[in-house]
Amino acid sequence: MIDSVPDPAAVPSAFDLPRFERGHVWLTGAGPGDPGLLTLHAWNGLRQADVVVYDALVGDQVLELVRPDCRLEYAGKRGGKPSPKQRDISSRLVELARAGHRTLRLKGGDPFVFGRGGEEALSLVDAGVPFRVIPGVSSGVGGLAYAGIPLTHRDTNHTVTFVTGHNASGVVPDTVDWAAVARASKVLVVYMPLKHLKNIASLMIAAGRPAAEPVALVSKATTADQRVVVSTLEQCWADAAQAALEPPCLFVVGEVVRLHGSLDWIGAAAGRVLRPDPFGDRRLDAAG
Repeated sequence: MIDSVPDPAAVPSAFDLPRFERGHVWLTGAGPGDPGLLTLHAWNGLRQADVVVYDALVGDQVLELVRPDCRLEYAGKRGGKPSPKQRDISSRLVELARAGHRTLRLKGGDPFVFGRGGEEALSLVDAGVPFRVIPGVSSGVGGLAYAGIPLTHRDTNHTVTFVTGHNASGVVPDTVDWAAVARASKVLVVYMPLKHLKNIASLMIAAGRPAAEPVALVSKATTADQRVVVSTLEQCWADAAQAALEPPCLFVVGEVVRLHGSLDWIGAAAGRVLRPDPFGDRRLDAAG
């Protein structure tokens, strides 16, 4: 290890960026994919870290921001593929910190949103390892914004619910009351839905959601490979299969999906013509 790390005080800014101390772990969100969505604190950590332990969803452009002598360790977990066990990842973070390394645990999205960051933080607490949490832009927020789908819109919804499409065993979570979730929120955002999409859609329809309700699937959100498929609740699984969508993927259910055709700013930049506001004829308060 060497001490030639960038001095945070030398970074031009209106505030002081923290120094990464030896033996500390920074649990850091990398955002949904676009490196421009990294926070300044994440960038600062990447430039000082001795070791970066990174997830499968962290892109190469983000990893290129580390200093030249930083060591990269892969700890990705992908459904249906051989992956390191969570307890082994947590133990490795403790081991690296106790060896005096400035250890940055880099996780896609936000570390505390379906990212097991809470589990890793508790392991650090048990081991007496000092840590910092650096939030990231969750894919359920940033990914949908890149798809031109707002999470809330006053003409459609005032609530939104986030839920995971599979549990630690890779099956639809049986601890989720899907009927209650389907009834309680006008907009639902499901992370990691592809493997069980037909089952999830069927559960929502059985709970009373309209079969013709608009839905969207956003694959590889915020990256150059982003794809958006708009469908209905009853047809979505077939449309996803026909489009050969790949993970990571988001599934959003609700009337806000109708805004994609009007707010697809990435498509507009590529020359696509945006449609008029679909809710313009029933504006709640035209005066704003």
